[in-house]
Amino acid sequence: MTQFARPAFLDSGPKRLLIDGKLVDALSGERFQSISASTGEVVAELALAGPEDVDRAVAAARAAFEGPWSRFKPAERQAILIRLAELVDREFDDLALLDTMEMGRPITASRGLRGMIQRSLHHFAGAATMIHGQTLGNSFPVELLSYTLREPVGVVGAIIPWNGPLFSAVWKVGPVLATGCTVVLKPAEDAGLSPLRFGELCLEAGVPPGVVNIVTGKGGTGAALSAHPDVDKIAFTGSCETGQRIIQASAGSVKKVTMELGGKSPNIVFADADIDALIPSAAMGVFNNSGQVCAAGTRLFVERPVYEEVVARVAEFGAALKIGPSLDPATQIGPLVSARQYERVSSYMELGPQEGARLVSGGHRVTGGELDKGHFVAPTVFADVKDEMRIAREEIFGPVASILPFDDFDEVIKRANATRFGLAGGVWTKNIDKAMTAVKRIRAGSVWVNHYFAMDPAVPFGGYKMSGFGREGGFEHIDAYLQTKGVWIRTYS
Repeated sequence: MTQFARPAFLDSGPKRLLIDGKLVDALSGERFQSISASTGEVVAELALAGPEDVDRAVAAARAAFEGPWSRFKPAERQAILIRLAELVDREFDDLALLDTMEMGRPITASRGLRGMIQRSLHHFAGAATMIHGQTLGNSFPVELLSYTLREPVGVVGAIIPWNGPLFSAVWKVGPVLATGCTVVLKPAEDAGLSPLRFGELCLEAGVPPGVVNIVTGKGGTGAALSAHPDVDKIAFTGSCETGQRIIQASAGSVKKVTMELGGKSPNIVFADADIDALIPSAAMGVFNNSGQVCAAGTRLFVERPVYEEVVARVAEFGAALKIGPSLDPATQIGPLVSARQYERVSSYMELGPQEGARLVSGGHRVTGGELDKGHFVAPTVFADVKDEMRIAREEIFGPVASILPFDDFDEVIKRANATRFGLAGGVWTKNIDKAMTAVKRIRAGSVWVNHYFAMDPAVPFGGYKMSGFGREGGFEHIDAYLQTKGVWIRTYS
């Protein structure tokens, strides 16, 4: 197994909060440990931010928003984002290594995100100079000029998940810098290291103190940020249940809120699909990142004539994936992020047969040697799944595929939509009419045809129903960080 040099970032002692351009301890002095998902070892100690630290961070963000940052021109913000992209690229191997050491994504997959992260930062840099209002005709009886101004919403509270910490930090901080907002970013407690290092790179890129603040902590830290009266907007990615609590907390000051929540996405295979092409895509649509992906296509609907073939081949593909330590470049399936997540996933693996599903492959923890130190789960395939089973209705967030047979088009579309979620969906067919009709009728924020799970910063991503509201990607992403002001001017010339 390849040996990687320990990132220098880890050798500077316990990690502190980033507030007003300075690294500071939590006022309480409390810390918590970051545990490697792969080895169970302590990676670092992080400051545990309390409500008083959130107050400090929000105050710094407010002062920066109303102070020097408000005078930066669009081209100056753009230059900072371009410089930030250069710094992230310079440090990318270490940033990817921090993600892998902490939350367990295999190192090859972590480093594979380099292009997407670079495209994202350059996308936001381009957007910084593309923000504009409109000149509007009006029918007011007195002659008045009317137009709109697009202005930054203000102080943003951003709360991100553990399953993609660096990418999530970029997708929350990028639009902040493009629009002229400021941010208090709260990483997940299981993955705070790469966001902290990213915050340091923001300062190196020329971001003024207070524009980007990072407070590590646990649930109470996020709750304090969500309810803070001087935060203008909350941008959250995570579970539906946590999102609901944040929405409730935001009501006190009527914040703007964008939510990217969970999913139980349908991936529909028609009998005329290219089976050879779909197997790796559909399988990795479930097993990628050990299934810890919000848009995972975990409900695989397969038309009956090809049902058994697809079941067998997805199971075979999953069983051939290399499970191993996250730092092994050959590893394709790493650990679940924590013991807590393992307990959740294992409970569903036990539940499947109890509900009457047929376990085709996996369904167990993988142990032996180095694997004893983490929570590794074999890619799992359940067949003969029925819509009412919990494994088909509830988000598992593990490498567990539920494969369901269907007989006709209208039936499968109805069943695909019979969920409280609506984040994503897939369609596999050589018939373009069938594909386009399915795209229209699937109630989800993203639909892929003859592919599963492509993302690009130019294309909006987000959910219908209880998968959230608002979009990340595209100009809608930028728009969510802006207010619109209507302006009326009467002249006397």
